[in-house]
Amino acid sequence: MTTTALTLENPHWLQPIDFPFRTRRLAIEGHELSFVDEGSGSPLLFVHGTPSWSFEWRHAIRALRDRHRCVAPDHLGFGLSAKPADGTYWPADHARRLRELVVRLDLRDVTLVVHDFGGPIGLPLALNEPDRIRSVVVVNSWMWPLGDDPTAARIARFVRSPLGRLFYLWLDGSPRWLLPATFADRSRLSAETHRAYRAPFRSRHERRGPWTLGRALGECDDYYGALWERRAVLGAKPLQLVWGMADPTFDEAHLDRWRVAFPQATVTRLPGVGHFPQEEAPDALATAVAAAARR
Repeated sequence: MTTTALTLENPHWLQPIDFPFRTRRLAIEGHELSFVDEGSGSPLLFVHGTPSWSFEWRHAIRALRDRHRCVAPDHLGFGLSAKPADGTYWPADHARRLRELVVRLDLRDVTLVVHDFGGPIGLPLALNEPDRIRSVVVVNSWMWPLGDDPTAARIARFVRSPLGRLFYLWLDGSPRWLLPATFADRSRLSAETHRAYRAPFRSRHERRGPWTLGRALGECDDYYGALWERRAVLGAKPLQLVWGMADPTFDEAHLDRWRVAFPQATVTRLPGVGHFPQEEAPDALATAVAAAARR
């Protein structure tokens, strides 16, 4: 199946020097989803988490678009995609829409790259559309229930609380404060870059996506568990693990869980790098993705 997407102008606050890509839009489930589609060759599909958007993949896209078709969508409620008040923003909802986007773009022989919540959102593609996925790169992410994870449980309790609602929806706390806190070297997050991460979430009405995924850390274990039970399907694919070893949320214990489940996986450890290797070690990430695409 093929489809034609609209190409629209980027917003004025998004500088071409930072994001020199055309923005495309497709209507998925009645709402406009924005995505980057650059280059040609075997496709790379980049799946972001929270509080983020396709902007996080800009360095990788620039490095790899000469050899690959680089597709990086914004989930509904994130980035340049629509943010409807009645939208559904749980991981399963994002996964369903991502699958439809992949089918409508007819992406095949895909190297799937997931980060943060991109794991439980993007990895279902490898489980449900295995013939489309060539290899998988996991960057500081997970795909299992988090009920026994004290850090995730603490964050989820906070997000569900009245104070958490205020923090996320009224104070823009997720991209404003939580995102910088995940960097090992905050000098890697310039003021201009930080503004670009925050810009899509200008009002409380545009922040329901990050707030919902924050709650999803502790409210979607049945969904994560169902994915993890099918992990053998993922094990049939070449798997690359790229890990910022100074990540305060997804630490070495999370990496070890992947390694135990998939001992054949290739591992790239990045000492002194936090939750966003895309920002703190972009060259190393691009090299790992390119290697995965060759496998």
